[in-house]
Amino acid sequence: MSRRRKTPVQIDVVEPAACSVDVRRAILQKVPFLNGLSASDIDVVNEQFREFGFEPGESIYFSGETAVNLYVVAAGQVKLLRHSVSGQDVLLDVLQPGDYFGNLSTLADDVYPDTAQAHTAVCVLSISSEAFRTLLSQYPSVALSVLDITTRRLRDTQKIVQQLSTDSAEQRLAAVLLKLADKLGEVTSDGILIQMPLSRDDLAQMTGTTTETASRIISQFQKEGVVHGGRQWIAITNKAKLEAIAGTEDPA
Repeated sequence: MSRRRKTPVQIDVVEPAACSVDVRRAILQKVPFLNGLSASDIDVVNEQFREFGFEPGESIYFSGETAVNLYVVAAGQVKLLRHSVSGQDVLLDVLQPGDYFGNLSTLADDVYPDTAQAHTAVCVLSISSEAFRTLLSQYPSVALSVLDITTRRLRDTQKIVQQLSTDSAEQRLAAVLLKLADKLGEVTSDGILIQMPLSRDDLAQMTGTTTETASRIISQFQKEGVVHGGRQWIAITNKAKLEAIAGTEDPA
């Protein structure tokens, strides 16, 4: 009897709340709106952050809660989920070390628009909204970067909503796989391996469809030689064909 192949995805072991000072500094330096600060400024910013650990599946905050903190992923992966009008949880993004989430606003009564959940074991850095507002006043360049980033994120979210309402399930799933490959892809003997545990439930959440539909489409893609994968992993074997399905291929 053949054994089921183990996932080739590299999964790092993360000890909750075990980020050293050097790791914290390096991670904060990677955050888009902080990467222009000097090393001494990063040291000042680092003092305002606290660290927390979460196990896989544990929620960091829920949509609709008062947004009291900004977070940065220091180790592991975090999922951002949004509840759709159809009653489904849509997986907006999977965040990596150096990515941020939570409250970027300076409004005290803001709420979280999404739910943040640990995808793997994670260590996150957290700063209160009040302390973050103080940092923005201390570093005007950071404040300007935050404005630009907030605008881009709003545009990206609107694009996701549009895709959910206009594109077919096949197009949405192809687009999601391409997005993940660009962000997390690693060229291996299996193809472009997406470096994260990726279940059919995850793919369904990212495309606003059912698990059964996501499984059917992945099976179809596998038969067509577009992807290759197992229970918790997937690799793209024909990127050009996947781009054609998604409608993102370069015009001839």
